Amino acid sequence: METTIEAPKKNTTRTIVVRVILGLLLAVGLIYGYNVWNNSRHHETTDNAQIETYVVPVLPRVSGYVKSVNVQDYSSIKKGQLLLEIDNAEYQMGLDELNANYQQALADVENAKANIVNTQLSYRTSLSNQELTGIRREKAKADFERDDKLFNDKAITKKQYDDTKNNYDVAINQYGTSNSDAAVSKSRINVSQSLLLKAEAALKQIQSKIDQQKLKLDYTKVIATQSGKIGKKNAEPGQFVQAGQPLMSIVNDSLFWIIANFKETQIGKMKLGDVVEIKLDSYPNLDLKGKISSFSDATGARFSLLPPDNASGNFVKVTQRVPVKIEILDEAKYKDILRAGLSAEISVEIK
Repeated sequence: METTIEAPKKNTTRTIVVRVILGLLLAVGLIYGYNVWNNSRHHETTDNAQIETYVVPVLPRVSGYVKSVNVQDYSSIKKGQLLLEIDNAEYQMGLDELNANYQQALADVENAKANIVNTQLSYRTSLSNQELTGIRREKAKADFERDDKLFNDKAITKKQYDDTKNNYDVAINQYGTSNSDAAVSKSRINVSQSLLLKAEAALKQIQSKIDQQKLKLDYTKVIATQSGKIGKKNAEPGQFVQAGQPLMSIVNDSLFWIIANFKETQIGKMKLGDVVEIKLDSYPNLDLKGKISSFSDATGARFSLLPPDNASGNFVKVTQRVPVKIEILDEAKYKDILRAGLSAEISVEIK
């Protein structure tokens, strides 16, 4: 009799426990659902986000064989540090040749200056001869005019008259020749000055080439333009590299931010300065804070290689995403764990 009485009590107790558990689960579900609903009213979330930083490619400015590589993959570097050196022997030989050409051009300039001095002296001499022949011509003219009167008066002989006339004709020719010599000497000065300008221009041209060659020599040493960490390097000693060929990248390890791609239907209530909660996939227990610092003026599709053109073909409406830049608060505190490209979940508190 006792056994038949206790069985219903056990079933009743089990039913009550099950109902209580179901009730608790339902209550928890309702509370969770309410919290999710309430949170969605005051937050916009997305998991389409990642950490960004500045990545500077290291590109040589001259071609040549790699002489040495002074960094390793993922090593820390400082701004101004020598990363890589290209063999500069050919560039040095080119500079030596240009220096020799410069000395020759410098000698040409000095010769042109000396030539100008000589032509100026020659011009002064020709002016003196011109003045002297002018005086002789005037004297011969006066003698001829005097003897012409005397001959007409039959005071001198025909021979004396002819001699005086010949002297006058010679003086006129000599004066004309001296004028021509003076004009030629003056033109030579202009030619000499032109040659000097040409020699000086050639000297400046060679000097410009020397400066360019010196720059090329400097460019054989590839220097870090910023501090950070090296990515994977693509250069080894003995390898031939072209100007502009990517050799490695420098990742800035002191400045990070997040780019979150929100749907266009989510950004209507967002504004600059809104508080952001950040969850990193790599550190799920770490709570980071941030704030919105800027919105992109174009959707992500506009930056693609082939932006969509809704005016061509059939139109299918697709919800677009807008990049939002998020500043990480207390960034220096977490910079040792932040890595460019890490995925993140973003929750923006809206009001």
